[in-house]
Amino acid sequence: MAMNGVLRPGYCQLRVMDMDEALRFYTGVLGLKLVERDASGRAYLKCLDEQDHSSVILRPADRAGMDCYAFKVFDTATLDRLESDLKDYGVATERVAAGELPETGERVRFQAPTGHVFELYAQRTRVGSAFGTHNPEAIIANRQGISPIRLDHWQIHGGDLDGSRDLFTQVLGFSIVERILMEDGQTDMAVWMSCSNKAHDIAFVRDERDDTLHHLSFQLETWEQVLHAADLMTVHRVPIDIGPLRHGITRGTTIYAFDPSGNRFETFCGGYDFYPDMEPITWSWEEMGRGVFYHTRELNERFLTVVT
Repeated sequence: MAMNGVLRPGYCQLRVMDMDEALRFYTGVLGLKLVERDASGRAYLKCLDEQDHSSVILRPADRAGMDCYAFKVFDTATLDRLESDLKDYGVATERVAAGELPETGERVRFQAPTGHVFELYAQRTRVGSAFGTHNPEAIIANRQGISPIRLDHWQIHGGDLDGSRDLFTQVLGFSIVERILMEDGQTDMAVWMSCSNKAHDIAFVRDERDDTLHHLSFQLETWEQVLHAADLMTVHRVPIDIGPLRHGITRGTTIYAFDPSGNRFETFCGGYDFYPDMEPITWSWEEMGRGVFYHTRELNERFLTVVT
């Protein structure tokens, strides 16, 4: 599949309430690499197989949650085109100068109907992955912590799901991969969408609480690594929401847990390959529990109520 528009999730800026504690967790337990810290107190981290500067930015704050979600696009011409397309669609945009965020080129910032702030960018300094690009090894010995290979996706909540869904499909070129319908059998309760051939790059869930984060997800390579992540979470007393288990939706394997500030994160593996000519998979309201948690076939209370 030719990918010449929005490529993938690039980075996100996460609010944490104790930076020292957050860094101990994200580097020591989750196993991300600290790339740098800036004068404002933000910390920039990356996953094992990511080549660009960073994928997770931690910002000290007095409440948890996410400031923004950024997607990398193919090139500067694509960035210009998408900015124009957003404006034509009626979306207000802001052009952010190169260098305002360290090691990052110009960005186009906009707000989705669910209240979330998104950024598009084409250029970011490439610092290289842990594997390298010249005669690399297939493994990294003595990997630190859970050690995900990349930031994989986000699930976010807000009221105008229809508006955000349509914006992403009609302007940004995303495809609907799976959906859950509400009790009326017509209205979307949740949609999983892809800009690539992954099972999903972002999910929107209908919720009266605008601009909220359900989870950010990190990809692991095998089910065995998901189980190892569960062991490490227990050793380090990380609060686990649910798992290890399988999703019906996307067929991925998962653990949901919470960082020290209460932000939910996921360690995720698997899922099928998606292509734009595939028909979206639909789940009915009655089968939502099995769709989300295939093994238990029901949703726990935290999964429905806890967002940041």
